[in-house]
Amino acid sequence: MLFHCGRFELDLATPRIMGILNVTTDSFSDGGAYATTTAAVGRAWQLIEAGAELIDIGGESTRPGAQPASLDEELSRVVPVVEALRDAPVAISVDTMKTEVMRASLAAGASLINDVNALRAPGALELLARSEAGICLMHMQGEPRSMQHAPSYTDVLADVGVFLARRAAVLLAGGIAKERILLDPGIGFGKTLEHNLALLRGLPQLAGLGFPLLLGVSRKSMLGKITGRDVHERLPASLAAALFCVMRGASIIRVHDVAETRDALLTYKALTGDQ
Repeated sequence: MLFHCGRFELDLATPRIMGILNVTTDSFSDGGAYATTTAAVGRAWQLIEAGAELIDIGGESTRPGAQPASLDEELSRVVPVVEALRDAPVAISVDTMKTEVMRASLAAGASLINDVNALRAPGALELLARSEAGICLMHMQGEPRSMQHAPSYTDVLADVGVFLARRAAVLLAGGIAKERILLDPGIGFGKTLEHNLALLRGLPQLAGLGFPLLLGVSRKSMLGKITGRDVHERLPASLAAALFCVMRGASIIRVHDVAETRDALLTYKALTGDQ
């Protein structure tokens, strides 16, 4: 299965690693660590050297309870980093819900838009249809400020699957090629631990929608609930979750710990004989 994003074409027969680069001050795991352009670009190259094949830059925290960043704030955080990485040998993704940030990021050289709002902002779909960038559509119940206030579903796997299928159909009808679309069930975005577990166990059903799956479970609170570990003590749990996602059909794994995830995937492939 080939995925097209800007100047890149990724063969997703082999799972790929997306490195997380938060350029925010308040992200749940590393907020503030890479808030300057110099620190962010340096971190991006560390992730690339560790084995990341995509870098996902986020200028607005979407952790539960997070307050939205202003447009100017997000632009000033994200665009200089994208510009500095324009010629990097990996796909540069921007994690944003704002159409204006998408537009500026694409102009600066981004190859992928990773949208937790599934391209529902006014003008977002039309903007992406005029580009060659890839798109990741994610499911989120509610908004970051309130999404963890008693989330509920009739059947979480069916409900999320229907939402993602409908959004993908909207993009296809809008002229965006299937080969440019990724789906993400949104682990931790308006879901309880039980909802998250049901979605992860049901990944083969979501993969059956016919689009590659991008999964982000790294260091998330669900792992803290399972293990009792603090956010910076969740590496073993993150690796276990990443391997489980790959085993169940994920094509791209979004992680903080790139080198460790790379080693885990290489070992898994050697043991299974999956070359």
